[in-house]
Amino acid sequence: MDDDDTFGSGTDEDTDALLDVPLEVTAVLGTSQMKVSQLLKMGRGAVIQLDRGVGEDIEIRANGNLIARGEVVVVEDHLAVTMTKIIKTQIKS
Repeated sequence: MDDDDTFGSGTDEDTDALLDVPLEVTAVLGTSQMKVSQLLKMGRGAVIQLDRGVGEDIEIRANGNLIARGEVVVVEDHLAVTMTKIIKTQIKS
């Protein structure tokens, strides 16, 4: 394989091949830990306190990997997320 065939050579064909790859994007508002017994005792309307406060950035994950931070916004009666910071990580080879 020569340099022209390696991934990341910067050609449009390289990036075009990635554009149709399915990706699961998750917006994490916060997390909480509890025992199963506590969870089973909860009923409708129960509140679970998360580890983040109001106004703090949320995590945006792609396939489980942290890729950005953002904030929740409302768009036409739907919740949405706007990215405020892209997280750059080193790709392991």
